[in-house]
Amino acid sequence: MTGATHRRDRPDPLDDDLGWMLGIVFRGYVRAAEHTLTDFPGGPRGYQLLTAAINGPARNQGAIAEELGIDRTVLTYLIDDLERPGFVARRADPGDRRNRLIDVTDAGRAAWEQRRLALRQVESHLLGALAPTESATLRALLQQVACSAQAVDPLRDLCEVVAQVQPTPAPTVPAPSGADAAGVRGGRTATPRARRRSAD
Repeated sequence: MTGATHRRDRPDPLDDDLGWMLGIVFRGYVRAAEHTLTDFPGGPRGYQLLTAAINGPARNQGAIAEELGIDRTVLTYLIDDLERPGFVARRADPGDRRNRLIDVTDAGRAAWEQRRLALRQVESHLLGALAPTESATLRALLQQVACSAQAVDPLRDLCEVVAQVQPTPAPTVPAPSGADAAGVRGGRTATPRARRRSAD
């Protein structure tokens, strides 16, 4: 490994570590976003919920919880937080009266738009090292990756991906049973006592 082909400002293994890069960018974004949304009902998760409700048809809590990967009980509390200031409203589902659809109110849309503009400033600061064309390209590529990941079941398919990249364990020889077990010790065939005695 030659020093000329690697950056000197951080360890070589991190040069192509996607997890490290995503983690650094994500943590920086989360810190800034939490500051921007500190007084928003439900915080960043409340904003995500409102974004999901705005960008799609009216859906029930279960559908939104699945999309956002949020526990349904937690989602109920978030909807309560957004309902108090009048950002969302629950209404009966005409197709199934047992369900409640989540509608975004005009006040909710106005609040969401205001915070969206603030988060755009956070994003611009975070991507400040890139030229405008590079930033647009990065956004387009991340959107493509995110939509592809969103299309699969994260609890099933991602587990399968992890299983595929795990090293295959070496095959194990099943332990002998019954009479065979007495004659095999530590991987070697033990000499019966009677045979040892006769040999003496």
